[in-house]
Amino acid sequence: MTRRRLLLVLSRGLAGLTANALGLRIGRAADPTQRIVRVGLVGMESSASNAPPGLNVFWQRLGELGWVEGQNLVIESRWAAGRTDRLPALMAELIEAKVDVIVCGGELVATAAKNATSTIPIFGIALGDPVRSGLVASLARPGGNLTGMSMGYGEDFSGKWLALLQEAAPRMSTVAIILNPNNSLARDRGKSAEAIAPKLHLKVQIIEVRQAEALDGAFEQARRQAQAVLVVADPLFVQNRGQITALAAKHRLPAMYTLLFFVDLGGLMAYAPDFPVMFRHAAEYVDKILRGAKPADLPIEQPTHYVLGVNLKTAKALGLTIPESILLQADEVIR
Repeated sequence: MTRRRLLLVLSRGLAGLTANALGLRIGRAADPTQRIVRVGLVGMESSASNAPPGLNVFWQRLGELGWVEGQNLVIESRWAAGRTDRLPALMAELIEAKVDVIVCGGELVATAAKNATSTIPIFGIALGDPVRSGLVASLARPGGNLTGMSMGYGEDFSGKWLALLQEAAPRMSTVAIILNPNNSLARDRGKSAEAIAPKLHLKVQIIEVRQAEALDGAFEQARRQAQAVLVVADPLFVQNRGQITALAAKHRLPAMYTLLFFVDLGGLMAYAPDFPVMFRHAAEYVDKILRGAKPADLPIEQPTHYVLGVNLKTAKALGLTIPESILLQADEVIR
């Protein structure tokens, strides 16, 4: 096990725990003169246990910065359980609770927050393209009441994902791209993959999934039409990540994922931002907002480090030999 792998395992082992359970009191002591702040958190998942690994790092870092649950911090968590129609009501609850900042997981949630309030500061984690979607005026100066962190998936990422998958599974000729068409970033990456695929002598089959009930059929279709799959990040897929990796294994499909933690659940490969690092930086941004900074003046941050994960157990089960060229690039290797 690499040193990086060990650190990731240790950080992820705490996922889903509350701030108190994480022992935030070991952080910098809370200032007793500070007012009590309320942080609203909204995610598309069904609970904190289904949220992306790294959320624990967010609360832990806030504790280190002096915001301690039970002392000067109240956490108002809301979960949409995969239903976008629930978001307006959840936002209304947080506005009624008079939260000081709304932290959103993903662009759909951030859009709902932006539609609900123009005064409460909003911080979006794992945004897609916030300029193109109209959430902010620019990355450098967002304007309005929203800022956050994007995934940083430019057009070249589709080529990177396809090339790595092709190198790991050289016999494939067609790749099925499973995505949620309601996710603008996923749609864009699907289109860029279609444009890049011919240069790699590959064909692409786009398979759209809008709800969890369609996942079984999507992988059945992928098995019939392709020799490998690319699963593009979406909150719906995060919530059902165990089912997705199990379906890929069932149909013996080599799969590339755009979020690293799929590899820990049996996914073959992933190339993605380092989520624990992203959530740590997110906490530092939220700290600035709680201390008076305006989202309009805080630039949208983009990831500066991406990690490659490979699951050799899965490769062996699929009868694949991962080339040394990939292993030398990998930050995380599960053996």
